[in-house]
Amino acid sequence: MILTSPPRSGSNSVEENCQGHPICETGDILCARYEVVATLGEGTFGQVVECIDHKENGRHVAVKIIKEADGSSEEAFAEVRALRYLRALDPSSTHHCVQMLDWFEHRGHVCIVLELLGLSTFDLMKENGFLPFRLDHIRQMAYQICQAVNFLHLNKLTHTDLKPENILLASSAYTEEYNPSLGKKCDERRPKHPSIKVGDFGCATRDYEHHCTVVTTRPYRAPEVILGLGWSQPCDVWSIGCILLEYYLGSPIFPVNEDKEHLAMMERILGPLPSDMIKTSSKGRYFHHDRVDWDEGSSAGSYVSWWCKPLKAFMTSYSDEHEDFFDLIDKMLRYDPAERITLREALKHPFFLPLRRAKRALPSGAGEAEPGLCPPRKRWKMFVG
Repeated sequence: MILTSPPRSGSNSVEENCQGHPICETGDILCARYEVVATLGEGTFGQVVECIDHKENGRHVAVKIIKEADGSSEEAFAEVRALRYLRALDPSSTHHCVQMLDWFEHRGHVCIVLELLGLSTFDLMKENGFLPFRLDHIRQMAYQICQAVNFLHLNKLTHTDLKPENILLASSAYTEEYNPSLGKKCDERRPKHPSIKVGDFGCATRDYEHHCTVVTTRPYRAPEVILGLGWSQPCDVWSIGCILLEYYLGSPIFPVNEDKEHLAMMERILGPLPSDMIKTSSKGRYFHHDRVDWDEGSSAGSYVSWWCKPLKAFMTSYSDEHEDFFDLIDKMLRYDPAERITLREALKHPFFLPLRRAKRALPSGAGEAEPGLCPPRKRWKMFVG
């Protein structure tokens, strides 16, 4: 089946601002079916709105409206293909990937209809003044993230843009509890059910497709990408390690803006990069005698020296569960992709033992299916020309 655009709707309800971004207002009707009731978010890609689906008994959905500019449509169609593929492999949506319900093109804008979920984990952290998550919530979210991305990897996909903004809570329901930590006298919003789904598949890449030289948002970018050594699915594992540390700390472990500073931070936190990676890199000019050629006396150097310390020095407790968490992070943040833990291995890590014990205690048939242990039965060629 060739992925082509459906007939355009006759409605002119979607306007654009001077930058070409779509603008929707409450009461607008999309595709003679979806009534806009709220704006959920905006970004460089366009806009996400909450809609009532009048053809599905008033079900509330999210519609991602992607502006037509600078190749955005090509990326949007790639996301549609990825979401169709995942829906065919997992029609009951058991593998924690956001599910596409429909898509259409309207006045040049690709519109993707998705299940309505809660806040992103980044937005929840922001609402909490960037307080860290509780470790038991990190464990539950981490297990689901690993399940979701392992499912992608088993089906020959690499996400390439994992970050807290793209990890969505299944529900925004929360409780408020006083949290005096970090000297912040405030009520912390804690999710009632820390269930998540991985979203935003616009940059998802199949194993046999062309691999762009640079992928992933900066703080979550793996060293092999920075060094121009090529990348594959282990780059997602690195991103997950960075995300989980951000949940633990309340801020990115690598808050950087350029490559050399990024490598200098890695070196101070994780130790020297392997010499064979340096020797084969196109960024050899960043190094001197196999160490990052970095001026610690500069303002940037002072910041790196102030923020960075060996990985385990970021631990806030030395209990067994914190030790297990940092052991998992250490394995996810190995420089050499070949030495980095796979997500299939990560799901068996001792950090997740409490969840596996709880799952075994459930009545027979009540647990979740193992994530994607069977090879894919359908291939991408079914969805592309």
